[in-house]
Amino acid sequence: MRDTRESRLLLVLLIAIAFALITVDIRGGEDSPVDGARQAAAAVFGPVEDGVATVVDPVGDAVSAVRDSGERHDRLATLEKENAALKARLGSDDRNRSRLGQLDKMLKSAGAGQYGIKGAEVIAIGAAQGFSWTVTIDIGANDGVKRDMTVLNGDGLVGRITTVGPGTSTVLLANDPDFTVGTRMEGSDELGFASGQGDRPLRVQLLNGKAKVQKGDRLVTFGSQADKPFVPGVPVGVVSRVDPSGGDLTRTIYVTPFVGFTKLDIVGVVVEAPRTDPRDTVLPAKPKPTPTPTVTVTVTPSAPAADGQYQQEQ
Repeated sequence: MRDTRESRLLLVLLIAIAFALITVDIRGGEDSPVDGARQAAAAVFGPVEDGVATVVDPVGDAVSAVRDSGERHDRLATLEKENAALKARLGSDDRNRSRLGQLDKMLKSAGAGQYGIKGAEVIAIGAAQGFSWTVTIDIGANDGVKRDMTVLNGDGLVGRITTVGPGTSTVLLANDPDFTVGTRMEGSDELGFASGQGDRPLRVQLLNGKAKVQKGDRLVTFGSQADKPFVPGVPVGVVSRVDPSGGDLTRTIYVTPFVGFTKLDIVGVVVEAPRTDPRDTVLPAKPKPTPTPTVTVTVTPSAPAADGQYQQEQ
């Protein structure tokens, strides 16, 4: 196309329309008028992304085997058997060993929290559908996935499902600026709301302005009504900074997420919530403090002199 006045005007018009649609989409929330178009796009482009990602991959069958674990509540014994079978089926190269480790860790977390999950693989990343921090996974409506389901991995909270196609879904990551989740602090049960800040720590507003909190404290999801979009007890992160309260009604803290959002691979969609709140049971064991070495000094007195006084050693 030649650089004419008409072409420039057309370009400006298209950009204006794009920004208008993004604004309408964000303000519309769950009732966005362009949600239907987004779902149609997921139905068209999702299989393409899935097809590109589906190469000869021995881990794919392993993840598929986990997709039925949400249909049983006696998961601990079942997951252990499935895990042993998956290890036998997978290859021994470094990449598969790494992915197997992720799968193993996720299965243990799901068992600890009694979450019914469907395993998935991340097949695409990017902001193609208007979000800043999203990934596409290789399961969708045909696998029982619905909008506003919790997504986790072996480390903790990954995000929530926002768009569902027949065979793929879009996940809004927990570090996205539009992401908010209710949190509860380990031990003290202080409640708050965590918001994403991109590549910076999560910002958490505690409801209690006088809450006692310190660096190293840990948080989990509080859970939502009817468990959507968030189930309770999923690890969120560790407190890295605490702002002074200053007498405010709320208190601000900053939390380093357990999940590394730039290296996602194997994830799980929670398709069945736990019967009871797992509280803090899904959190990993706290590292044991390194003992401080102590030095003991023993003083040996000198031999007494003839006059009964101790001589100073030269």
